[in-house]
Amino acid sequence: MSLPTPSTPAGHDGLQALLSHPRGAVIGLDFDGTLAPIVADPERARAHPEAVSVLAALAPKVASVAVITGRPAEVAVRHGGFAGVAGLEHLTVLGHYGAERWDAATGEVTAPEPHPGVAAVRAELPALLDGTGAWIEEKGGRAVAVHTRRAPDPQAAFDALRTPLTDLALRHGLIVEPGRLVLELRPPGMDKGVALQTHMRELSATSVLYAGDDLGDLPAFSTVENLRTTGTPGLLVCSGSDEVTELRKRADLVVDGPDGVVTLLRTLAEHLA
Repeated sequence: MSLPTPSTPAGHDGLQALLSHPRGAVIGLDFDGTLAPIVADPERARAHPEAVSVLAALAPKVASVAVITGRPAEVAVRHGGFAGVAGLEHLTVLGHYGAERWDAATGEVTAPEPHPGVAAVRAELPALLDGTGAWIEEKGGRAVAVHTRRAPDPQAAFDALRTPLTDLALRHGLIVEPGRLVLELRPPGMDKGVALQTHMRELSATSVLYAGDDLGDLPAFSTVENLRTTGTPGLLVCSGSDEVTELRKRADLVVDGPDGVVTLLRTLAEHLA
């Protein structure tokens, strides 16, 4: 199967750099909406059925495959089925936007102490959300997410909650990260862009592919765009979402959700020596 053609010169250069020197490449991937289909209950999210086998074929051929997610690292590992898989020794999961790290080679998670503001906002959320139809997702004490997808009017609930949740977060030293019908309250200073750039620097990476589907992936897109200006080629992939048009506009390549991401990664693995 032939590889798709990026729509931009920069994307074309990024793909060619990856193909010509894969051992220097980092493959950065969001989890929900990119490797795993979006579902109403995040606890039921699971990686695409072919994702693990495709990643196991790809990971040994590149410097690293990094799953960069707002979820706790252990949750992403469990929902992804990444633990104990032959071929995934070069897989790293950067959870909580890089605040946590799980390496397949060791099976260990490293992380700093939780921010005290997370527990404080968690205590106030039930009263704030009463009657809205929104519900709370716990994120290991390091963040908390408010979902409106199951509310009677999901978008109206999202819009109504955005300002009060932002005010609540600010009072406790946190920020609000909006996503697809979800508002996540988390500590400042870490995002997917910072996580990706730090990981690439540690590996002295020479090229990068990043694939995502949501607003939380925009900082990673910005990191790749900035790296291009300093001579590090990169390819930006949007895991097709009509809900996040900004991501689509900035992508070099748009694929059809997790199915398309898996197909792209499989084809890439087949083309790498």
